[in-house]
Amino acid sequence: MNTFGRLFRLSTWGESHGPAVGCVLDGCPSGLELTEADVQCELDRRKPGQSDVTTARGEPDSVEFLSGVFEDRTLGTPVSMLVHNRDADSSKYRDFIYKPRPGHADLAWRMKYGHVDWRGGGRSSARETVGRVAGGAVAKKILQKHRVQVVAYTKQIGRVKSGEVLDSSMKGVADLIESNPVRALDVDVARSMVDEVKVARKKGDSVGGVVECVALNVPPGLGEPVFGKLTADLAAGVASIPGVKGVEFGLGFDSASKPGSEVNDEFTYAGGVVRTTSNNSGGIQGGITNGMPVVLRAAFKPTSSIKKRQHTVDLNLKKNSYIQVEGRHDPCIVPRAVPVVEAMVNLVLADHMIISGNIPRKL
Repeated sequence: MNTFGRLFRLSTWGESHGPAVGCVLDGCPSGLELTEADVQCELDRRKPGQSDVTTARGEPDSVEFLSGVFEDRTLGTPVSMLVHNRDADSSKYRDFIYKPRPGHADLAWRMKYGHVDWRGGGRSSARETVGRVAGGAVAKKILQKHRVQVVAYTKQIGRVKSGEVLDSSMKGVADLIESNPVRALDVDVARSMVDEVKVARKKGDSVGGVVECVALNVPPGLGEPVFGKLTADLAAGVASIPGVKGVEFGLGFDSASKPGSEVNDEFTYAGGVVRTTSNNSGGIQGGITNGMPVVLRAAFKPTSSIKKRQHTVDLNLKKNSYIQVEGRHDPCIVPRAVPVVEAMVNLVLADHMIISGNIPRKL
């Protein structure tokens, strides 16, 4: 499937080394003030070549509106956006045409489709996330009109973890996250995270990590029982991001090792409104938001393309072989994945707020 969402639907298209990538966003309310600059600022956070801990591929990722926007306002019709691929180098992939790269989707895609685009992973490449971020930028604009704020940041890279947790204030947080190349909340820990990435790169290896995402001012009541739970849709959206191997909410997997007395969120009145004294559920109970901050984390595996020699097979010669992946690859995808996680959470929340009637079809 290349389309995500129910009433607010995003379809992405394009291959890593094709002419362009992009998206079509259907169900966007009319009257939303929207410019290419609104989308570009988010794409700039995702694009390659940002620092020495990311890939050196030099894509400008300049967005172009093709439809759905007139006089800087949405029309309520499909919003189509295009980003040209300007710096694709397919030469490094010719040796891999019949040698599936360990950790990649090469073999699985070939087994499913037979004929595949071997250049840079084709459609299975993380280059596809350009469309997600572009669509998520529109969703972000919609949510901001309703005071909903979504912020993601790096929680862990390799063995280095940050203990910082986003509180109820977003003031200055975005600037803090963007002030360091790994997009961590703790700038001191960020230095250790950078070192972790550089050590892996020097060894010809890679590292993974964890992205945490917090959404504030999310209204209670979002989520549909039983198969339309917000947790289910958020998990589906975030888990569909390339490289994600786990998604958890609130206390997450740590809940399994604790007694109920330590996990249950007790209720209290605060300013005449029922709130919970803790947020182990991550703002969602029974698949429905309870008015507390929505908190989730996504675990990313280490980048699959590494320079270390690995065992593989030669599908053409039908024998065992080996592979060393050269080219321009992220030694850690986590810093560039931060805006992608934000985008998917924004898309899901916007979709559910339209479904629930919190957002009208005409702004």
